[in-house]
Amino acid sequence: MIQLNSAPTLENLVPRLERAFELSAAKIHSLAQSWEPSQAVPVITVQGRYTSRAWTEWTQGFQFGSALLQYDATGEKWFLDYGRENTRKVMAPHLTHFGVHDHGFNNVSTYGNLWRLGKEGKIAAGEFEKDYYELALKVSGAVQAARWSSLRDGRGFIHSFNGPHSLFVDTLRSLRSLAIAHRLGHVLWGESDQRISLLERLVHHAAVTAEYAVFYGEGRDQYDVPGRVAQESIFNMNDGTYRCPSTQQGYSPYTTWTRGLAWIMLGFAEQLEFLASVPDHELAPLGGRTEIEGWMLRATRATCEYYLQHTPSDGIPYWDTGAPNLTLLGDYLNRASDPYNEQEPVDSSAATVAAQALWRFGAYLLPRSPEEGQRYRRAALVIAAALFDWPYLSDSPSHQGLILHSLYHRPQGWDYVPPGHRIPCEESSMWGDYHARELALLLLRQARGEAYLTFF
Repeated sequence: MIQLNSAPTLENLVPRLERAFELSAAKIHSLAQSWEPSQAVPVITVQGRYTSRAWTEWTQGFQFGSALLQYDATGEKWFLDYGRENTRKVMAPHLTHFGVHDHGFNNVSTYGNLWRLGKEGKIAAGEFEKDYYELALKVSGAVQAARWSSLRDGRGFIHSFNGPHSLFVDTLRSLRSLAIAHRLGHVLWGESDQRISLLERLVHHAAVTAEYAVFYGEGRDQYDVPGRVAQESIFNMNDGTYRCPSTQQGYSPYTTWTRGLAWIMLGFAEQLEFLASVPDHELAPLGGRTEIEGWMLRATRATCEYYLQHTPSDGIPYWDTGAPNLTLLGDYLNRASDPYNEQEPVDSSAATVAAQALWRFGAYLLPRSPEEGQRYRRAALVIAAALFDWPYLSDSPSHQGLILHSLYHRPQGWDYVPPGHRIPCEESSMWGDYHARELALLLLRQARGEAYLTFF
């Protein structure tokens, strides 16, 4: 499990965060010079160079959003210009992409960051430019909310690209698009001009995810371990009933794919922060604040605890907690992760997401339960200390990735295995690099005494 007594202070971590952004600048420049808009979207590195990997186009927002995060951290205008111009030129099709559940990834990372920087006064944006970002975010939130499957109890969920029967845990972080659009006063208009609340769909999707994708040790099946997560939940859309757990990128429906675990941790932690800013009268028709925060806290706490207990001492997880060859690694949970082992790969990208989740959940809990809040924040600092150092932080000028040892799709074999190795290692991903930058920015802004970073 994660060794909390090894956590550095935030102040002691600052040099590593600053070093990460120093290295990050060259990585963004390198990708910008080698990538052409006519090319497919960059997804993962192969031998240190970003390449595409067709599945869905869910990573382009991370490409340009990374430049915007770099600008926020350093104030270097080139990154603002690059991120802003490419958002304008390239990202519009993502706003009306009805075929994916990824709006929070693509559009909040680009239009959302630009909108936030304007609201914070970190960029000079006129009223027309701000209106442009707000219109984009309204459209994105409504389009995401329109991808809806109804259940027989009156709730529903945003279905994945697999079809109306499929709920992904990944989608929980795309609720950011609904949250911002609701904050901006937008609604989804349906048939016969039906006005559909984006907040209602946000809460219902989160509730269905908490109920069916997260396990609580209550005997739902023989593998019902508290905090375990199923990446995919399958529903019978003929009658709107739940059928079974499933997975796309994990080892099995009855084990926990750790990046899916991290997505759900961060999605819930961010939504707790957002809902704290929503007036009580808006939550009352949806069950009320006490009820909503109750089940959301339960899911967040269960998944965060599972991560702490089923991750090596440095906080970097292996790709699935039930991966078949983990037993060959011996007592792997009580020592630091080993990305160069020959049995099972780690997934550093899961750690970049989980660390932010633990920091945010800790911050949320601090005024309510200080000891518990500090515990989660220490865990986040342990992970950050590992990520922003060898062997995870890439200092090679020839490698376009920032965080090494990321994994995309182990069952499909999509990840590069270097010569002399049996499993993937030494490569990076757009989402891992983006979330590492977002984590570093969150911590660095706090260390500098700047405003707490939220998407809303």
